[in-house]
Amino acid sequence: MSKTVVITGAGSGFGALAARALAREGHTVYAAIRDTRTRNAARVAEAAAYAAEHQVDLRTVELDVLSQESVDSAVATVLADAGRLDVIIHNAGHMVTGPTEAFTPEELAAVYDTNVLGTQRVNRAALPHLRAQEHGLVVWVGSTSTRGGTPPYLGPYFAAKSAMDALAVSYAAELARFNIETTIVVPGSFTSGTDHFVTGGHPADLTVVPAYEERYAGMMDQVSRRLAALAPADADVSQVADAIVRVVGTEHGKRPFRVHIDPVDDGSETVSAVADRIRSEFLTRIGLDDLLVPHAAR
Repeated sequence: MSKTVVITGAGSGFGALAARALAREGHTVYAAIRDTRTRNAARVAEAAAYAAEHQVDLRTVELDVLSQESVDSAVATVLADAGRLDVIIHNAGHMVTGPTEAFTPEELAAVYDTNVLGTQRVNRAALPHLRAQEHGLVVWVGSTSTRGGTPPYLGPYFAAKSAMDALAVSYAAELARFNIETTIVVPGSFTSGTDHFVTGGHPADLTVVPAYEERYAGMMDQVSRRLAALAPADADVSQVADAIVRVVGTEHGKRPFRVHIDPVDDGSETVSAVADRIRSEFLTRIGLDDLLVPHAAR
């Protein structure tokens, strides 16, 4: 069944690929992009050209996850335009690299704002509609860094993605009785095919960086090269988009709680399996096992 989907951070990388793949499957997809009339106007044009060429229902909507006003306006636009909203995909994110000490608290807060508070703004705008219709799906695009191997110089990003994962887990239980399903899609390290590293930020306190360079010279280059060396030859970011398509297309109530796409195999899937099992067992022990699945599926 065709669904109306909103996916944040859909100008490039995982988001753009997933938006196109979902549209090819027959869904009405709103690729949420910020600055659509200025610096990202070309991406809007690319999406429109793709929709015309492939004859799919791929649309764009102005949405900046850093602004509640922007998010509210985007959701209102989708509802007025399509008349419904079935799937929210939290994909927007921002990466920063460098020695953690060199980032100011304000910089850490900014990373948290994009990766965590941005999802809350979208939820507060969209969930009232999903709750009212008592049906829906929330997909969170996380990271294996939340529980897998974590190389240095990515601390603020890893911390924010871990916080987002924790929020997703809590939301899953709180939305189940509204018949809203949750899936956490967990990509591993893809060193090409996304703009994460290209557009990533760097610490402002440059007085700290030289001390680390004395003992960790070229650390990010080393991390990038070694992660790339671990990845199999067929690793491709399109695998993440394909996983999202499968999740959206799966029958309601039968979707997996968590899906890993990890070509490097950093151990996250193993650790998450234990954590998710313990979550399930604990909710069962305290008599809240009904929160493990959306209610219509029981």
